[in-house]
Order: sequence, then structure tokens, then C-alpha cells
Amino acid sequence: MESFPVIDLSKLNGEERKPTMEKIEDACENWGFFELVNHGISHDLLDTVERLTKEHYRKCMEQRFKEMVASKGLEAVQSEISDLDWESTFFLRHLPESNMAEIPDLEEDYRKVMKEFALEVEKLAEQLLDLLCENLGLEKGYLKKAFYGSKGPNFGTKVSNYPPCPKPDLIKGLRAHTDAGGIILLFQDDKVSGLQLFKDGQWIDVPPMKHSIVINLGDQLEVITNGKYKSVLHRVIAQTDGTRMSIASFYNPGSDAVMYPAPALVEKEAEESQIYPKFVFEDYMKLYAGLKFQAKQPRFEAMKAMESTVNMDPIATV
Repeated sequence: MESFPVIDLSKLNGEERKPTMEKIEDACENWGFFELVNHGISHDLLDTVERLTKEHYRKCMEQRFKEMVASKGLEAVQSEISDLDWESTFFLRHLPESNMAEIPDLEEDYRKVMKEFALEVEKLAEQLLDLLCENLGLEKGYLKKAFYGSKGPNFGTKVSNYPPCPKPDLIKGLRAHTDAGGIILLFQDDKVSGLQLFKDGQWIDVPPMKHSIVINLGDQLEVITNGKYKSVLHRVIAQTDGTRMSIASFYNPGSDAVMYPAPALVEKEAEESQIYPKFVFEDYMKLYAGLKFQAKQPRFEAMKAMESTVNMDPIATV
């Protein structure tokens, strides 16, 4: 079986640039996921983020999670649970405005480190979007501009812990879904596994690797590339041993950004080759909120039904 794509980003700077870009292209077209090493985010910073995240979970969230499990009787379930996930989470918003100051129980050093981490991840996300532009034959900056809207992108981080689960066959850590937004950058536990993606009819493990960043593509990149790249179903399997840390940062379009296939990627001679709709990102998110764990195709179709109301301005690149 093909091995999960691992890409050394430092090789972009030398004579291995071309094969590295080809690996990125293959991963985007055939996997929707890849794992980055030598991505430019310092290992010391990642180690500090991991240490403080795990400390915060133990101090502030672990007991709360146990109480939730007890109140719902989840340890004694006999049949599959399909309406909740075995995860303990909180969400940090960075752009267009930060909510960091409003999150209770975050110690000052943790806030400071997460702010620094977010800046590094944002930089990496924008670098990756330009690499995708290069592979797609789009002008540099096209994807960033497409995501921009009137106030810039929506960028935030979901901090999750997946505690040991007594019934992993009956309760998923996180149910299968595709991500609604743009590009997702995940810093995950390097010891406790659990993330899987669906490819060629089977679930494949995303290997935990120390100091790596896992990338996956959201629904909006599928739309902009007119299906050349696809968002891919993924899930988290809860484990009986160990708590898995997951820090997923979502670089998404601005709420009022208009999404549609890049004209350069729609074949000129065939109008019908534009198979994806145009819509306002916020409208898609409202729909996604209720349909996250269902197939993405009906979401695209619902957007297509609404698209006559969308005013489409061309994307200027800078």
C-alpha cells in the first residue's frame, strides 16, 4: 500500500524543489492530507505548547470531562453513540479578532505561547497556500486573496484532548467528517495515535511523528480548485490508553468572502465544466453547522440552489 505522504519543507530551498513540489501536488490530488517536517516552526516552541496544553487539560478540564461522562452514563453504554464525541475541547480565535483574553482558566504564560504559536502557524498556512497556487498555475497570492473577504481570513485553533475511552468501538473520539474551511494545520500527539483518513474504501492511520505538522484540505479548496483537490473524510478513534492531544488550526475564508472555482481552473471551452457553486462562506458555515457529520455533496448542491443570489466580484491579486 502507498505510504502516507511526509514532506520535508526544507527541501524547497535546494535542488530538490521540483520533486518536493510534485510530492505536495500528489498529496493534494490523491490524499487531501500530508505531514510536514522541517516546516520552520521551532521545536522548542512546539514542546512548550505541548507541555502547557497537557498541563492545562489536567488542571482545568480533566475533572470536568469525567463529570460529563458520569452524568451521561457513557462508561456503561451498550450500543453505538452517534450524537457526541469523546473529546474535551476549547476554541481560540485569532483573526479577524482574538478571543484569547476571554477564555477562562488560561494562565498568562499559556496565552502568550499560544499567541506566538498562532503567528507561526498563520505564516506557514500562507506559505502553503502560495505553494498550492504555484502547483495549480494560479498567480501567487490568489488563494490568500480569495479567502480575504472584507476583513481578512477567519483563523482559529481548536485545542482538543481525547482521554482514554472504555468503549472505543461504541464512541468515536470525533465522528467522520470533512472540514468546511480552507487549510488545516494540525500539531498532534506524537505518542497516542487515533487520527484516520478515508482513502480507496478504507480507513488509514495518520502516523504520529514528533514535531510534525499534519496538513489537510477543507471543502473551500475543493471548490476553488473545481474538484482538482478534494477535502477528505477523517475521524478520530478513541483509545483505551493514554490521552491524545490535538491542536488544529483552521485558516478559513473571511465570513463575507465569496467562494467559487478559480476561472483559470475551469476549462474555457466548456461552461458546464464548472461543477462547483459560488456562495458566501458564512452561508456555507450556517449549513455546515447542522450537517457536519453528513456527506459534503448535498451541502454543495444546497449552495448551488442559492447561488443566483450571490454577487460575484473578481478576485484581484496583489
